[in-house]
Amino acid sequence: GGMGYRNDKTSGVAIGDEAESMYMVASGKHYNGACCFDYGNAEIDSKDHGPGTMEAIYFGNSKVGGHGGGGDGPWVMADLEDGLWPGNMKLFPSNTPLLADFVTAMVKGRAGGFTLKGGDAQAGPLKNMYKGERPTNYNPMKKQGAIVLGIGGDNSDWAVGTFYEGVMTSG
Repeated sequence: GGMGYRNDKTSGVAIGDEAESMYMVASGKHYNGACCFDYGNAEIDSKDHGPGTMEAIYFGNSKVGGHGGGGDGPWVMADLEDGLWPGNMKLFPSNTPLLADFVTAMVKGRAGGFTLKGGDAQAGPLKNMYKGERPTNYNPMKKQGAIVLGIGGDNSDWAVGTFYEGVMTSG
């Protein structure tokens, strides 16, 4: 923890309820249960503006606020601000742990819903961890278009992780 990257002045990044997709390849062995090892779309001023103001990939085993997937993690979750979401409910057991040396994690956001995918970055297809509606109070989204890596939208920097590559696309 203790460090991250942020760019608040971007162009071409999804805002509001616009569709976007992102993936990252990260270490499957270097993570913790803190907030937030994120990569994705965040607030443009390092402040928490409430539900739906960011949409980023989270990888780790945080259970802050009672959120999490099945087992003990680590999981691919969506950081939508004010919660790490394994699906549209705080606990989503069918979002299973990713146990691999290197993981691919993906979030696809669209008006009204989102998809989480993950898998071994060295073998096989990605598994659908969740595809459906957004959690209550997260529709419509209010994305602001900054880019964060290794930190949360409000610069929360207690998490650890190793990022190898990633891509964000809008539309």
